[in-house]
Amino acid sequence: MASGKFDAEKEIKRNPHGDFKAVEASRPPFDTSSTLHFTQTPKPDWQPGQGPNEPSSLTKSHRQIDPYAEGRPAVHNYKLLISAIVPRPVGFTSTISADGKSTNLAPFSYFNLMSHDPPIFVLGFSGGLDKAKDTLKNLLDTKEAVVNIITEEYIEAANYTSINAPEGVSEWAFSGLHAERSTYVKPDRVKEAVFSIEAKLIETREWTSKNPATPDKKTSVTVFLEGVNFWVRHDAIDEQGVLIDPAVMKPISRLGGISYGRTTQIFELPRPDYEEVTKDPEIAKLAKPKGDSQI
Repeated sequence: MASGKFDAEKEIKRNPHGDFKAVEASRPPFDTSSTLHFTQTPKPDWQPGQGPNEPSSLTKSHRQIDPYAEGRPAVHNYKLLISAIVPRPVGFTSTISADGKSTNLAPFSYFNLMSHDPPIFVLGFSGGLDKAKDTLKNLLDTKEAVVNIITEEYIEAANYTSINAPEGVSEWAFSGLHAERSTYVKPDRVKEAVFSIEAKLIETREWTSKNPATPDKKTSVTVFLEGVNFWVRHDAIDEQGVLIDPAVMKPISRLGGISYGRTTQIFELPRPDYEEVTKDPEIAKLAKPKGDSQI
């Protein structure tokens, strides 16, 4: 998530290692020779109606987890969900205080695209509106932000902005990243970012805990942002300004705990056209009313 979680961050205990640097030193170095390339799909000969690639998955049982079970801390749901809803893009968010004297830069793994017309994005914050810190406070005061997409080229610098710096201390200097002036909003964008979004606040939604142990507690805030201007590095975008080349962008994705993923292997899978595929009599037999179930 982002900086500003302070005591809650210690409770979460993302790092499963006692001495992370010692563990990291035992691993092979980052493979710079691994570049983005295309492969076949996992099962190129898959046919409509065949189901999963590994039928053995049907023999494996599942565990049911009640998120509101008595004695289950909310932090357990947090750990579960950030390891399950993966990979997630990271919204590297730049904001500025109302008086313009304090800047903030923080990574958010509760981030995604919701609409293209208008361009709508969401950010998720832990804690209620009454305890808004850093990024959220700045957003509420100025209603402006810049969201940058994190890539391999500056992942370590971006991660360092999640440091639990005191309120009023900017994370920019800790990262060593460079601020570049935006056009329509006051917060700066990250110059190193391949893609950045100048955004303005549309609305916020505060959420209340349903955990029996913390009834009526304001636990989180969802922020809706509208993208009003985009910045894309010239070497990454096509001439029409439509597609970003993932081989140039090298996007980083958020996994569970302290884990991140990189994108070096891609396959393409065209979307099926109903009228075209049902020309095959065998596939046409699969067309059943929505009320019919395979269970």
